[in-house]
Amino acid sequence: MISDKLLSIVVPCFNEEQNLEHLYNALVSVLKNISHSYEIIFADDGSRDHTFEVVKKLAASDSHVCGVSLSRNFGHQVAIMAGMKHSKGDIVVMMDADLQHPPEVIPQLIAEYEKGFDIVNTRRLATQGVGVMKKISSSLFYRLLNFLSNVRIEPSSADFRLMTRKAVDAFLQLEEKDRFTRGLISWMGFEQSVVEYTAATRFEGRSKYTLKKVFHFGMDGITSFSTKPLRISFYTGLLIFFIGLVYSLYAIIQNIRGQTVAGWTSILVSVLIIGGIQLLSIGIIGEYIARIFNETKARPLYFIKDKTSI
Repeated sequence: MISDKLLSIVVPCFNEEQNLEHLYNALVSVLKNISHSYEIIFADDGSRDHTFEVVKKLAASDSHVCGVSLSRNFGHQVAIMAGMKHSKGDIVVMMDADLQHPPEVIPQLIAEYEKGFDIVNTRRLATQGVGVMKKISSSLFYRLLNFLSNVRIEPSSADFRLMTRKAVDAFLQLEEKDRFTRGLISWMGFEQSVVEYTAATRFEGRSKYTLKKVFHFGMDGITSFSTKPLRISFYTGLLIFFIGLVYSLYAIIQNIRGQTVAGWTSILVSVLIIGGIQLLSIGIIGEYIARIFNETKARPLYFIKDKTSI
């Protein structure tokens, strides 16, 4: 039963000073009915506002709360890792600080855990206030990701899940630099289950996932778990080569027959298509080389600037 185990709640946060107290109150109202033993760990990802001052205030008033502050913004996925490394719980729940991951779902996660699952993931049924275009783009992203990836990623999944200590210890052994947590969790195996929930609108502030970050997030997901883009690049080049070979033979035959005419359009189109494919292929290869480069540097994932008593 959960009552004889320590439950850790890991919350990565970046510029969330307006949300933390509301989240804390919501968590406490749920956790006090679940377990007599819990901890809430806030991992501040180099916030530029007063996020960590709020964490310190909460930690000073409640011994169940602690926090770490990273030396700069290393990214949401790294902040998750930092929080989990400082967790002591037999059961660990990771969730975001913007209240779009409802604390009220935690009892459902625990109920699934008690059925024998090591990892309990979540799936968003809907997000209040999200437009149609974002829903369509999210659906297309997961379709593309699962087509290209060698690991199945649950559509509409989120970094809101429960993990046993066994699964957490396994996860902490994965120290690759360009992290895609959802893919790593799927890749790990273990007995996994899914709980569905409806995400509320963000309580305060704006989403930290800009278009640039979303694109980078998607590239991490694809390049971390598949070499298919490289193969697609190769086969596309091979197809263009054979098309070019056939066209060359046709041009030679037409020249011998004296039926060639000057045409800059066909040349221009051919150069643009082939040039575009070459640049795309080089870009794909470059993404993989960049990730190899990041891994070979063997730098730490993050540095801690400050922390509360843990």
